[in-house]
Amino acid sequence: MQDRYNVKETEARWQKIWEERCAFKVTEDKSKPKFYALAMFPYPSGKLHVGHMRNYTMTDIVARYKRAQGYNVLNPMGWDAFGLPAENAAIENKTHPTKWTHTNIETMKKDLKIMGLAIDWSREITTCAPEYYKHEQKFFLDFLKEGLAYQKESVVNWDPVENTVLANEQVVDGRGWRSGAMIEHKKLTQWFLKITDFADDLLDGLNQLDGWPEKVRLMQENWIGKSKGVKFKFDIVSDSDDDGRELEVFTTRPDTIFGASFVAISPNHPLAAKLATDRKDITEFIAECNRSGTSAAMLETAEKKGFDTELEVRHPFVKDATLRVFIANFVLMDYGTGAIFGCPAHDQRDLDFARKYNLPVLPVVIPEDKDPESFSIGTEAYTGGGRLCNSDFLNDLSIEEAKAEIIKRLEKAEKGEGSTLYRLRDWGVSRQRYWGCPIPVVHCPKCGVVPVAEKDLPVTLPEDVDFNESGNPIANHPTWKKTECPTCKNPAERETDTFDTFFESSWYQFRYTDPQNTVRGFDKDKVSYWAPVDQYIGGIEHAVMHLLYARFFTRALKKCGYLDFDEPFKALFTQGMVVHETYKDNQGKWLYPEEVEHGSDGQLIKKSDSSPVTSGRIEKMSKSRKNVIGLEGVSENYGMDAARLLVLSDSPPDRDVEWTEGGIEGAWKYINRLWRLVTSFAPAKNTQIFTERGKFRAEKMRHKIHCSIHDITQDFDRFHFNKAVAHLHGISNALENFKAEKNDAVMKEGLETLVMLMAPIIPHIAEELWRKLGHEELLVNTPWPKANSTLLAVDTVTVAIQVNGKLRATITLPKDVDKALAEKTALNEPKIQKALDGKSPRKVIVVPNRIINVVV
Repeated sequence: MQDRYNVKETEARWQKIWEERCAFKVTEDKSKPKFYALAMFPYPSGKLHVGHMRNYTMTDIVARYKRAQGYNVLNPMGWDAFGLPAENAAIENKTHPTKWTHTNIETMKKDLKIMGLAIDWSREITTCAPEYYKHEQKFFLDFLKEGLAYQKESVVNWDPVENTVLANEQVVDGRGWRSGAMIEHKKLTQWFLKITDFADDLLDGLNQLDGWPEKVRLMQENWIGKSKGVKFKFDIVSDSDDDGRELEVFTTRPDTIFGASFVAISPNHPLAAKLATDRKDITEFIAECNRSGTSAAMLETAEKKGFDTELEVRHPFVKDATLRVFIANFVLMDYGTGAIFGCPAHDQRDLDFARKYNLPVLPVVIPEDKDPESFSIGTEAYTGGGRLCNSDFLNDLSIEEAKAEIIKRLEKAEKGEGSTLYRLRDWGVSRQRYWGCPIPVVHCPKCGVVPVAEKDLPVTLPEDVDFNESGNPIANHPTWKKTECPTCKNPAERETDTFDTFFESSWYQFRYTDPQNTVRGFDKDKVSYWAPVDQYIGGIEHAVMHLLYARFFTRALKKCGYLDFDEPFKALFTQGMVVHETYKDNQGKWLYPEEVEHGSDGQLIKKSDSSPVTSGRIEKMSKSRKNVIGLEGVSENYGMDAARLLVLSDSPPDRDVEWTEGGIEGAWKYINRLWRLVTSFAPAKNTQIFTERGKFRAEKMRHKIHCSIHDITQDFDRFHFNKAVAHLHGISNALENFKAEKNDAVMKEGLETLVMLMAPIIPHIAEELWRKLGHEELLVNTPWPKANSTLLAVDTVTVAIQVNGKLRATITLPKDVDKALAEKTALNEPKIQKALDGKSPRKVIVVPNRIINVVV
């Protein structure tokens, strides 16, 4: 036996062997079932830490497990390399984004390789490479031809820190998702993709995604936001102009029209703009609203503000009744018509607004058991079911009946019609930044917008840009944008906006199937072999943006003839985070864990000067809070197998797991226990003869072995990786206890099974122990063990032993064992011998499979 496991040498050696033998390189092989495992690719921001490794480890487990089951497994890796952080870092570090990005890629690739991941590195992609983005430029030109891309002026979310436009999905609580800056509204000409053309298809497709978490499907359903309601027109009664005598609104609750007490329009509504032409106070209010962002979620929580326009509209069903028209900060121009009527009694937002501006609150829907005379609204709107009241011809109708009646009457009067709207907006893909894929069109004074000729792709970025000027460095470049029109050959200008980086991540999963193709983004036969992705793994934070865009992009590519399927990812798993305690010094600055230690009194202190340290919340590992653990130190001291074991052991994979020093020490100790267990096995040279008791224990051990195969197989299928680790502990403990039996055949079967079962989780030591057991073939090329169904059957029973009618012990016996062996086993039980106290039993009564009664 080798007493010490040399983790550093072993892990490096096996990583080298896997790489030299191209162990994970794959090609299309129709003789095998395929399996495409994919982790969301990283942004190359610098060094990785253990917080990054959990989703890569889970993907690796799936890839190794499926490979052992006989699948042809694709498990690739690449880099989501465009984006503003690289541009900002380049400015801070006085370097070029290209150099900064590729330096980080080199560093992070080394980090990924020391994890021992079963990746086919021959398929590596980098989205900032022209050989990658030339194909997405071609996709865009195809989208233009198919009417899926267009340009228009629109109110956009402007991030004043990053000086770029953000999609609604990138605005979180009114702030930029990266910068944290408050978002402003601006009108800009932008490029859009028509994701709304696929709204129903995207919604219906969610029902087919059985392998996705329900919470993610619900998030997408809510974001698409299909609403059935009615569009109808109010007559404006106090507008002196002849045009615009009507104001169209949209509502999903036409049944509450008799409870309406105001009408509100968006600050960006054409009527608001018209009123602002000669009203400074309206202009200032609109500007104030435009500084608050366009996120619906943010507007829901923001203070409700309104401006009374002094206009009124006629109520469509109450003679001589009018409603005041407000400009309101909570009404979105890009939803419905940009105008609503407010019914405060049955909408909390409307109620807050009505109370603030002293508007009437009239309940028109009441619970079935309430009386209209006694029912009133306090501080909370009533949003439940019931029947109509205070509503003229709608009284006593149900909500659905009232909706149908109102729509019928509006349509008959030609004042409105039933309508279905969506919260989903077309995807604005223009960004005013340098480090992104150039949009391949030119602007010609004579011909207008003209696509770049396909032969001239890719349109590449200029290298000599100045990041010291404000605004878009491409637009500021003196020569890059100057070109000629592809149609008339006259002077023209290139588009200076670049694509939103979600453009690159919406199709990268298909590029992996054919990454060296220089003619097309991918070959249709190859992508049809590998795609869709069978198992996708990544963070829940991508539930709406990335995943929704990728689903749309797949449909758009299908429409353009590139694909024959609709969904990019069959199954999705969203892993929990690796969390760690946070630390601050006495100046309130964040500290890295390695900067902190316990003093002689047990209190936390700073290593450099022994000053006191305050421990904070246990949070997701992040570089900003410095609560990260580097991979190199872990690899050096414990090895990556121990790290993999820790991030999988202590909690289900969809929940957070805490990284602690005690946890990694425990994982390392278990690695060494496994090492000693296997390397201490030395088969006897002579023929082994076993007693009946020994044969029974051997059968029991084999039962445990095959139950472990069954259980761990099931655990991997169900993503119960923490349970798989627990079952590994179970079989290794059983084998340690079984060593004393000296049954080499069963012990070898158990050890080989243990090593095969541990291989997806801790692959380095598994390969080493497989070699120690005498195998020349790589473990990664060894089939997954199969449980023997006969040995899975429960073939033992627990039997009670009584002495003179009193229960003294229980023993486990083979089912239907002969009475002589049952009696002998019972009398040899230590507790029974103690109870007999040297006396000889007068009689032993054996009831098969149930009880043994010893009479003294």
